[in-house]
Amino acid sequence: MERGRDLIDSMISSLPTIPALLQNIDPPALRKRLSLLQVVIVLLAGGAHALSLAWPFAFGFAPGQPLWGLQLLALTLLVAQLDGCRTWQRAAKLGGWFATAMLCATFWWLFISMHVYGGLAAPLAVLAVVLLAAFLALYYAAACGLFVLLAPAGRAWRAMVFAALWLLAELARVKLFTGFPWGEGGYAHVDGWARPLAAWVGVHGLSLLAAFAAAWLAISLRAFKVRWLSALGIVAVSMAAAWLPFAGLFQAKTDAASSKPMSVTLLQGNIPQNEKFQSGSGVATALRWYGEQLQGANTALVVAPETAIPLLPLQLPEGYWPALQSRFASGQQAALIGLPLGSVEAGYANAVLGLKPGQLEPYRYDKHHLVPFGEFVPAGFRWFIDLMHIPLGDFKRGAVGQPSLAWQGERLAPNICYEDLFGEELGARFVDAAQAPTIFVNLSNIAWFGNTVAIDQHLQISRMRALEFDRPMIRATNTGATVIIDHQGQVTHSLPRHTRGALVGEVQGRASITPYAWWVGRFGLWPLWALGLTVVGLALLFRRRR
Repeated sequence: MERGRDLIDSMISSLPTIPALLQNIDPPALRKRLSLLQVVIVLLAGGAHALSLAWPFAFGFAPGQPLWGLQLLALTLLVAQLDGCRTWQRAAKLGGWFATAMLCATFWWLFISMHVYGGLAAPLAVLAVVLLAAFLALYYAAACGLFVLLAPAGRAWRAMVFAALWLLAELARVKLFTGFPWGEGGYAHVDGWARPLAAWVGVHGLSLLAAFAAAWLAISLRAFKVRWLSALGIVAVSMAAAWLPFAGLFQAKTDAASSKPMSVTLLQGNIPQNEKFQSGSGVATALRWYGEQLQGANTALVVAPETAIPLLPLQLPEGYWPALQSRFASGQQAALIGLPLGSVEAGYANAVLGLKPGQLEPYRYDKHHLVPFGEFVPAGFRWFIDLMHIPLGDFKRGAVGQPSLAWQGERLAPNICYEDLFGEELGARFVDAAQAPTIFVNLSNIAWFGNTVAIDQHLQISRMRALEFDRPMIRATNTGATVIIDHQGQVTHSLPRHTRGALVGEVQGRASITPYAWWVGRFGLWPLWALGLTVVGLALLFRRRR
């Protein structure tokens, strides 16, 4: 056994790296070919990273499943190429190619919303997706270039610097230019070894840990100072060491149910997006079907998705809205209904109205984190919106941390569409533990993106929020995924996607405050910014002293 292991080690150590080959090769054509090989490797790794978030195929793994091992492998391949770069410029290019491939393969489905439903010419829609990915990839290109430029000594220290730079790139996607962190690597770890840590460090912390593990593995294998089996062992032990101290504490907090289970009905209208705002088809179908379901539901709570009612209240048929208000004015039932609100003078909002017995005015939640080009027009881009035909393209923002709807001992906290992507904004509701939500309610309409992996990716995002905050998440959507997720991030009830139906089940709220909810509610993402910048600052300081 020992002789076989030594033989494997000697074979691995005899394999030259691509940069080493480049230094010893004279013919420019062969050097160019090997350089192209590096680009191919990082492009394939970027695509693999996208697949790790929600496996889209019907072979090998269950469709929609996150694959944390594939995410680590993708980053390991990237770092292996960066670690051999002779210049920071080359590293920045490789990082940019990786990230562009990663992001294009992650949110390629934006093409459907712009071309199929927005009417934008196909070449322009493809160009828009690629340009968005390439722009966001600049953050990662800068991170990879700095990693090689700083070039700290020591495997653990080098891995930490890479992880810190990768974290800063991910955080930049959260905050800059309206924020679009869809496809962050941490979501691949909603299942697996890092799962218990979500309630402590959140998805960005998981991204940091994954980047560190991948970088340490890549650097150790390339250094040939540590046997390859030992390197794998180091990473495995590190993962276990990170998990063990927190697992028991995390599990201990999951026994704080807020009250008895609540029965819920979640509606999925499956209104085709190209008909949704057409008065003769989608609007009439939505008003009839959702009206019947809201009137006939017999659970404690019924939820209709984002813009389930596709008209302003003043545009509804006479008596339609008063009938719904009367339906929930007495008894033991409440409703959350997605619809647009506002006027030309006051501005429009993508909103949720809550109806329950005994209230003087309906509960109201206005969406805060709006979708650029879909719900508001960034400065200087009106011309781009004019090329498409997307209705209701300019909403006003609601406030962060809006109050929850109190009902039957629960505090129901709505979020609309991709607002559950921004855990730090949901966390603002947890500063006052006495008013903290006990159940999250997501109301979505991602029919804009067809029957694609976008549905699975969004589901993993909601599952991560459940883990971070120790809260169930119920989701009512137009086309899927309409599900009930418990406080441990597990789907307990679901409807088949792209079907019309009502999901009936039970959900039980929680009252505990996780460490992540505590610190992100008070400080936002600043602790993570501070950690990343501190590590990079120390690396700069040590580099100057060498």
